[in-house]
Amino acid sequence: MNMRQDGLAEHHQALSQQLDATELQWWQQAQAQLAEHPSATTTALLSGQSKRHLKATAVCLARGLLLAQMLEQVPENQRLPTLRQLFLWGDDAEKIALLKALDWLDSDGQCLELALQAGRTSNPQVFAALALDTAYPARHYPERAFHQLVLKALGMGLDIGRLLGLKQHHSVTLNQLALDLLDEQLAAGRAVSPGLPNAIAFALLSPAQRQRLGGLRLPPEWHAHLN
Repeated sequence: MNMRQDGLAEHHQALSQQLDATELQWWQQAQAQLAEHPSATTTALLSGQSKRHLKATAVCLARGLLLAQMLEQVPENQRLPTLRQLFLWGDDAEKIALLKALDWLDSDGQCLELALQAGRTSNPQVFAALALDTAYPARHYPERAFHQLVLKALGMGLDIGRLLGLKQHHSVTLNQLALDLLDEQLAAGRAVSPGLPNAIAFALLSPAQRQRLGGLRLPPEWHAHLN
């Protein structure tokens, strides 16, 4: 299990720029403590302390960097089980920090099963950390799993415009899944998911599919795609 080194220094710099002198002192002490005792237990302890010592906007990034430092210092064959253990131990905020950092913690996709397990959550914030503004699913998910991620994000009302790699995963199969979801929502009298058009490759629709969509009363954001 290897990390993406590109950007790691930038993450450290971005965090340091957010911290005042007192926060920076704690952060440096935390890094030193983790360097001396690199383990899941130390990482979990410092992760819990971070929310008391750092401003709220810095905590998530700090937790991700603690994970990165810990992984660099433990034997490679222990990295994946240690990360799994920390995910199981973590509260929702700590799970979010891990999932947001997953793309740079795991460049090889070895955490795929962990990511798929995390994706079963019913918590929209935890799911959003996995699905949005991260390239991990696009890089490592099998096609079917990526499609299910898109559908769940839509079902949760998330902005799938922030789902990286979506356009590259457009396909006839995803079109049909999106249209099936549309049919379900219309049949149940529910509002159509606002982001649903983003899941559809309109150029790949069959004439029959386009004709059917043209005959439906759909929200205005659909009209530009169907004209």
